[in-house]
Amino acid sequence: MSKRIVVVGTSGSGKSTLAKEISLKLSIPHIELDDLYWQPNWEQCSKEELKNKVIELIQGDTWVMDGNYGDLIGIVWGRATTLVWLDYPFYLIFYRALKRSLIWIRNKEKIRGNNYESYQRLFSKQSILLWVIKTYWRRKKQLSYYPTLPEYQHLKVIRLRSPKETLHFKTRV
Repeated sequence: MSKRIVVVGTSGSGKSTLAKEISLKLSIPHIELDDLYWQPNWEQCSKEELKNKVIELIQGDTWVMDGNYGDLIGIVWGRATTLVWLDYPFYLIFYRALKRSLIWIRNKEKIRGNNYESYQRLFSKQSILLWVIKTYWRRKKQLSYYPTLPEYQHLKVIRLRSPKETLHFKTRV
């Protein structure tokens, strides 16, 4: 049976964490769009290069992918069988993004294309916190609308509105 799952939600919602857990539980490949997009020194992969990488990776019959890259929605969602949407409240998303960033800074963890988070970056124009503020409501509106389009009617849509719902979902995967 084909399992091609895409996990979406705003930045900081836990997409990558959930996708990794699904990947392990189902023994299927995990594709993390942020790791494909971000290059060393926070350089960005070109749209065309990212698109080509993704097209190649989603040819398989089973995979789980996380990410919200607008230019890729048609490609990824068109091939996916299931869409899991982490639709958490803003306060929780913001808190998680802040907490995660502080942990990454403290532990000097490599993230996103072998980069590191820093206090300087966290409180700059490139801040994940600023990104969450700028994109939360727009992303929520898009994710409410896109699955209703005819080209995505084949998707099984699972909308999880709280960590408790997500925990329950993980027991059924």
